[in-house]
Amino acid sequence: MSRRRRNDPAQYDDLAGEWWRPRGAFAALHWLAAARGALVPPAERPGAVLVDLGCGAGLLAPHVAGKGYHHVGVDLGAPALAEAARHGVTAVRGDVLSVPLADGCADVVSAGEILEHVADLPKAVAEACRLLRPGGLLVIDTIAATAVGRFLMVTVAERVPGGPPPGIHDPALFVDRAVLVRECAAHGVNLRLRGIGPHLTDVVRWLAGRTDHVRMRPTASTATLFQAVGRRR
Repeated sequence: MSRRRRNDPAQYDDLAGEWWRPRGAFAALHWLAAARGALVPPAERPGAVLVDLGCGAGLLAPHVAGKGYHHVGVDLGAPALAEAARHGVTAVRGDVLSVPLADGCADVVSAGEILEHVADLPKAVAEACRLLRPGGLLVIDTIAATAVGRFLMVTVAERVPGGPPPGIHDPALFVDRAVLVRECAAHGVNLRLRGIGPHLTDVVRWLAGRTDHVRMRPTASTATLFQAVGRRR
């Protein structure tokens, strides 16, 4: 168990050597990055920009490579950004509540596994939407603020291999889906939500050491992990 407080960003610096280990502390983030990358279409114009909020060490990079974007990653952690840069991401140190990038600069904004870490969800949403050009795509994955979400993602997941490191989340910050949809709509982005979860057969194979990757699949419920996509009007 980490001695730091829950949701302390410094935990990511403590675990900097784990980012690119497919069976390391951030294994599930690799699985989620692949699922998030699958939602990003090929760029529609030359010079298209993808802004990756809370990019960490750039785990999204392999899954959008070749799609035609200039990949810009924003994160607080210097060690993670150094890793992201080594994987082809233009690294920008900054807070997702005050992103040091221009209005309308992005064709795609990815906010993967970051909204459940912020203390001001409306501000984070406003920043993500501000960065989008008209017609730009917002891609999100996060954890729902539900009793089942808290139980599965904290009580259970922090105790199993491949799950989040203990203390990495503060369940009080998990995302109210209705608030997320409402705030995005207020900034011109109408979201569609769907639940996601790991293929159980892949998890068994991963636990047995027979694969380094677990596929994520759509689920009927958005009450635990979910994805959201929408275009700015």
